[in-house]
Amino acid sequence: MILPVYVYGQPVLRKVAEDITPDYPNLKELIANMFETMDNAEGVGLAAPQIGLPIRVVVVNLDPLAEDFPEFKDFRRVYINAHILETGDEMVSMDEGCLSLPGVHESVKRADKIRVKYLDENLVEHEEEVQGYLARVMQHEFDHLEGQMFIDHLSALRKQMIKGKLNAMLKGKAHCTYRVKTVRR
Repeated sequence: MILPVYVYGQPVLRKVAEDITPDYPNLKELIANMFETMDNAEGVGLAAPQIGLPIRVVVVNLDPLAEDFPEFKDFRRVYINAHILETGDEMVSMDEGCLSLPGVHESVKRADKIRVKYLDENLVEHEEEVQGYLARVMQHEFDHLEGQMFIDHLSALRKQMIKGKLNAMLKGKAHCTYRVKTVRR
């Protein structure tokens, strides 16, 4: 089922998400719905707070990038109770967008390498080092689990330049092709 994506201004996007227990109700269905919602919106990642749930569940699908990045062929992963344990020293800038910030794209500096710990969809624990584009996607999505968004990494000047777009979202004006849940004041 395609769920609405929560847009900037929704309080759940600023909450620190909670770890879930193995008996979390309907987890497989939730994961399937998250993938369907993300794919429908043409995203590469989606965190549970973006669909209104303050829990530590993230889905990532990099398969659409496989034509340019063959290493991402059939890459569809689930990250449950994910935490970044360590970040590398090398920082790389790249444009980012977010399903919860439709129409906003900005250059964000992130670590090129991270070490993470998480459970997969079968609740098997993993700890691994990730680098490059996947590390960026994971940091972006895991930020959502910490109540952060990519705009929090911008300079004061860049934030000022996008203020009009953010204020429009706060007024319920989000222009995109997928279902959203906005704040109406």
